[in-house]
Amino acid sequence: MKIYLTLFFIVLINLTFSQDDRDLIHQIDSINSSALSHLKNNEIVLSFQSFNKVKKISDSINDNYGKAFSNFYLGNIYNLMQEYENAERSYKAVIKPATKINDNYLTANAYLKLGELYQKAQPKENIISHFKKALFYITKDSTSSDKNYTLEQYNDLMLNIRIKLCEFYLEDSKLDEALIHLLRLEESMSSSENANPYFKGYYNYIYGQYYAHKNLHNNATIKFNEAISDLEKVDLNTNYNGGFLLSKAYKELSLSLVQIDKKEEAYLALLNYNDCNDEFVNREKARHEAIVKSKFLIEDYKNDALIANSEKLRQFEIAKEFRRINIVITVTLVLLAISLITLFRNYLTKRKLSETLKQQNEELVEAKNEALKSSELKSKFISNVTHELRTPLYGVVGITSLLLSNNSLNSKDSKLLESLKYSGDYLLSLVNEVLQFGKIENQKIELKKVSVDIKHLVENIARSFDYKLQETNNEIKTYIDDHVPQYVECDNVRLSQVLINLIGNSIKFTKNGCVNIYVKTLNILNDKVDLRFEIQDNGIGIPEEKFNTIFENFSQLENSNINYQGTGLGLSITKKIVELFGSKIELESKYGFGSTFSFNVTFKIDQESIKANIPKSDTAAISEDTTLTKDTHNILIVEDNKINQIVTKNLLEKQDYKCMVVENGVESLNLLRKQDFSLILMDINMPVMGGIEATKLIREFDLNTPIIALTAADVEDLKQNFKSIGFNGIITKPFDNYEFFQTIETNIQMSLRNNAS
Repeated sequence: MKIYLTLFFIVLINLTFSQDDRDLIHQIDSINSSALSHLKNNEIVLSFQSFNKVKKISDSINDNYGKAFSNFYLGNIYNLMQEYENAERSYKAVIKPATKINDNYLTANAYLKLGELYQKAQPKENIISHFKKALFYITKDSTSSDKNYTLEQYNDLMLNIRIKLCEFYLEDSKLDEALIHLLRLEESMSSSENANPYFKGYYNYIYGQYYAHKNLHNNATIKFNEAISDLEKVDLNTNYNGGFLLSKAYKELSLSLVQIDKKEEAYLALLNYNDCNDEFVNREKARHEAIVKSKFLIEDYKNDALIANSEKLRQFEIAKEFRRINIVITVTLVLLAISLITLFRNYLTKRKLSETLKQQNEELVEAKNEALKSSELKSKFISNVTHELRTPLYGVVGITSLLLSNNSLNSKDSKLLESLKYSGDYLLSLVNEVLQFGKIENQKIELKKVSVDIKHLVENIARSFDYKLQETNNEIKTYIDDHVPQYVECDNVRLSQVLINLIGNSIKFTKNGCVNIYVKTLNILNDKVDLRFEIQDNGIGIPEEKFNTIFENFSQLENSNINYQGTGLGLSITKKIVELFGSKIELESKYGFGSTFSFNVTFKIDQESIKANIPKSDTAAISEDTTLTKDTHNILIVEDNKINQIVTKNLLEKQDYKCMVVENGVESLNLLRKQDFSLILMDINMPVMGGIEATKLIREFDLNTPIIALTAADVEDLKQNFKSIGFNGIITKPFDNYEFFQTIETNIQMSLRNNAS
């Protein structure tokens, strides 16, 4: 009797758990459908939450399909968010459960995504092995997975994998291997009556690239035209990559048409490329904004999930304890024999719970690491956006300055131009503040040491606020100690930035008042001098309770954003630059009676410049020094942007340099073989031939002429390796005039000394 009763309870328990598992599987399928719908509608956060829920449920019942499916789409979301380490981890988590259930479609997809991820950093062998594994699984017998995927899905994935292989071999200059897969793709395309127009276009685009690599530009032109015809059938609103590929096809078509001397058609193709590229860029901006917004929302979701999960664990432990007591009491009352089975079942439950807790702890650690990365991602995004603003700002500020120097303007036009320049300078200062903040946060700023005339520097900075002083009805007075050495060695750009930020801050919060600038000598010992800089105003002042927060990021006085403009970064950046000088900024203020900002710095005295009385870096002195024979200095400007050409050329000619302008690297090479120049200003990104390639070719026959990279892009790799390329220096647009002329004159004089010796 006891044996039958025991068997009855065992069967009952198994039936109960089987029914629970089936209910959970139905729940998983329902959530998956909802998550896919959210993802299709660009509701990324809702989709992310749903797939995470599927992942947890699948792990709890060891449902391999649910685990593989949820991890694959989580990988896609992480990839979209540019969180590549998390994406790699999710794609790898697909492979094991998918292979257990012979889901070749998901397995192949995971290997394909990993190969695409590894193209950013991994060795070529690792990339190609993942593409080949993807091809192996998609070509296996797929009957076990037909219930989940259509034949069209299998065919599209097969085409995508082969196209990626062709593209990889072309980039690696392995044309024979690329041709093999192109021919196999051609067979697949011809056998499919309703081939996806996106993959047809992609295939023709790759074939066109193959012909271009073989210099068969007529054939390449045909294929690029076919690609464009196919891609124009793609719905670009639902297929993001279609727009990007269409713009690339127009660009490659233009290049091929140039090679076969069809310049008018090439020009039309280039116009189409510009239109497609502009449309793609607009979509990319909208998509990027959605991604950034989703990142912040996902981070909030993760933080909320951490809090909720800890409470859930506590409740789970309490519920588990009560359940155990009830089971023990019930089993004891019904039958002693069943207690043994119950104990064994509890043991299995504990082990399973232990594994679940271990996995959840790992997820908590991962969530913590992701939270630490979020700040860096935000800074990188802001930096990328602000870099794109610098090129047009360079043209606006530069051309406005040139127009203001025209003495024939009437007073009304001059006032309008002064307003325009002030607005441009203000916008430029905001952009530079954000960039400066990102660089300081990432510890990418190093101080330079050049010779600086402190008196000229301070007076020039004070004069630069003339328009703002008129607007606020303020005045500036400078008081420089007679014992201050004429020349010291310091980073004049960073020192200027500190003074400009502090003076501008005082002017902004002062009306009908005065701003005093003091430079005092504290001590002179051997070749070192201790200087104290003080910026004093009689403005609104700062409450004492704000002293500790005024230098924080994005901090402003309470309600000041109503009356005053600014990012709230100026004083924060100033404080950090002063700290780079090995000092700290001091504040004295009484609310309603003004403020005084001060800092002490130690500089090395430049005895050689004092003896020679020749400034090395003060651009104001350079422009006034009639002993310099700048009319003999010929500078070549290599720049494709028309506005930048005008601004840079006029700036140099105002300083009596002679200039010539060419639009790309090829033109510069042809000119330099015929004519000598004192210095070359080389843009980096240009059509036909870029600045890096042109510089390398110039250095094959000219090792002496200084070449300065003049670019709006803040490229760290270029800054680290510019000497090995052949550059003598780098100037980032929009540049500081001090640094611009200092770099030019220093390199010209160094070149003259080297040639003389």
